Amino acid sequence: MLVHICCSVDSHFFLQKLATIYPKERLIGFFYDPNIHPYNEYLLRLEDVRRSCEKLKIELIEGDYDFENWLCCVNGLENEPEKGKRCNVCFDNRLEKTALKALEIGEKMITTTLLTSPKKSIESLSKSLEAIAQKYNLSYVAPDFRINGGTTEQFALAKKDKLYHQNYCGCMFALEAQRKEQNRYLDELCTPITKQILPSSIEERLELFRKVQECEKNGIQFSLERKKFLNYRLLRAFVKNPLKNIVPSYFMFYSIPSKTYQKVKIENISKNQAFTLKQEAFFISIEGVNLLAKTSYKSVMDLIQNPLHVAFEISLREMILPDDFISLTPIVIVDELIEGGYEIYCDAIMYSDVREVLAIIS
Repeated sequence: MLVHICCSVDSHFFLQKLATIYPKERLIGFFYDPNIHPYNEYLLRLEDVRRSCEKLKIELIEGDYDFENWLCCVNGLENEPEKGKRCNVCFDNRLEKTALKALEIGEKMITTTLLTSPKKSIESLSKSLEAIAQKYNLSYVAPDFRINGGTTEQFALAKKDKLYHQNYCGCMFALEAQRKEQNRYLDELCTPITKQILPSSIEERLELFRKVQECEKNGIQFSLERKKFLNYRLLRAFVKNPLKNIVPSYFMFYSIPSKTYQKVKIENISKNQAFTLKQEAFFISIEGVNLLAKTSYKSVMDLIQNPLHVAFEISLREMILPDDFISLTPIVIVDELIEGGYEIYCDAIMYSDVREVLAIIS
């Protein structure tokens, strides 16, 4: 039987249940999910599915990540609600590929782990499975493992085996609607040009679950802990120097200006550092950063291409502006400081968030 897999939380439970009902069937997983966006989120889910299948000793086949083709399939359905027409088209798209893969490898039966997802309609999935199975002369099964406390059992199993529990289905259109309803910033689709690994980002979670795999392979005991914290995202920023030229600049983590755009003035420069007259911002040259951080950046562009770790950047902020509390003064790094008037544009947000961290059990 070829089993279409959407994520590890669903598949880990579904595959074990399926094996008890069909003990003589050889189960093969097929990860085909071009709806998942962005690509790093796709990689994260794929790696955790692969990890789950290794635990269960089930072969896994990875399908193509043809995101552009998926976009064409759902064109015009972007504003459909969850469980609406877009979901049905998405089901058909993924299940048809599953059927074609089954024919290719000689399997006669198909199903999908989407059946265990609380956000998906079992009725719609069953209809889609039936229609596609008939089209390609295949058999299908659509068991309901949610009943009799199945969903509770599913999530308990995922927690026990420390699986990656995503907080959206994967589709960027559903994600946008979900975040809008939650009045929450859409940070899943925000990646800095510096390629810095931001806290609670998909990239950070990808690193986390790679460490999880390392611990499991090396027999290291660990736990995953959820921690609430104050997150930050810089959306857009630039600096014009006294010559009215836009210059390379780097706004440090937790830089929150009182106004998005403002004109400021620097008169006294000391040790590669300078406050603006009304202390609306603090400027430091790349040389000043090197002296404090013991780094050897040649320029701001060098810093942008090879950013500091966020935790170290926050500690550097405290070195630059010591305070009993976290300073939110914009700290701007430039190549050189010139006395005179500057223009600063800084659009940034702060918000309450949660991140998972790995703790080694000694």
